[in-house]
Amino acid sequence: MSRTQRLFDLLQLLRCHKYPVAATTLAEQLGVSVRTVYRDIATLQSQGAEIAGEAGLGYLLKPNFMLPPLMFSYEELQALRLGANWVSKQDDQQMTLAAQNALAKIAAILPDSLKLQMERETVRVGPSAEKAAVAVPLSQIRQSIRRGVVVDICYIDAQAQLTTRRIWPVLLGFMESCYMLVAWCETRQAFRHFRVDRLKQYHETDQRYPQSQQQLLRAWQAIQGIPDNPIAY
Repeated sequence: MSRTQRLFDLLQLLRCHKYPVAATTLAEQLGVSVRTVYRDIATLQSQGAEIAGEAGLGYLLKPNFMLPPLMFSYEELQALRLGANWVSKQDDQQMTLAAQNALAKIAAILPDSLKLQMERETVRVGPSAEKAAVAVPLSQIRQSIRRGVVVDICYIDAQAQLTTRRIWPVLLGFMESCYMLVAWCETRQAFRHFRVDRLKQYHETDQRYPQSQQQLLRAWQAIQGIPDNPIAY
């Protein structure tokens, strides 16, 4: 690997973290020594890269720093295509269209050699278990989450009882066998997981829940023992 490529890779790794990352972690991911990471960080800083931190504390690329355009590797292109193909198999037409448009935008800026690589299909999403039909459009649930509104639902619980709940929708999970809605339930005063195929009524109110969706998501993750997402976009 050339030094120029290594510097680009280091910038890319830093961009993928929203919290300071240790030089030892960067060195392991790049396959170089910690001393090399220190030298490369200093080089990038001298060339104008806004990298905060120092040895022993970790490094963080400031979010307003613009990276030069980077080419995708073959594996990255295949991963993007695989992910888009998986999304297109879900019961969400808006997400299907968004995935197709995203791939088209990526293909439009690729050089011809990489376009050929992207068109080569070496991996494919196989058939999955058929999900139960849903009465509530997934796009409507995603909109509720995005707007942060309180929702009234009628739900068939695990005991096959029809219950009425008032919830704060937080996260929509695309599971293998069903779609799962994570929400704060005012009735239970706790986070609950609702299968979307068991939602019989779904009505948005004109109220916004008092916390942000990100705050609720972090609280749910803490309960579940899920670390906060370290990836920064």
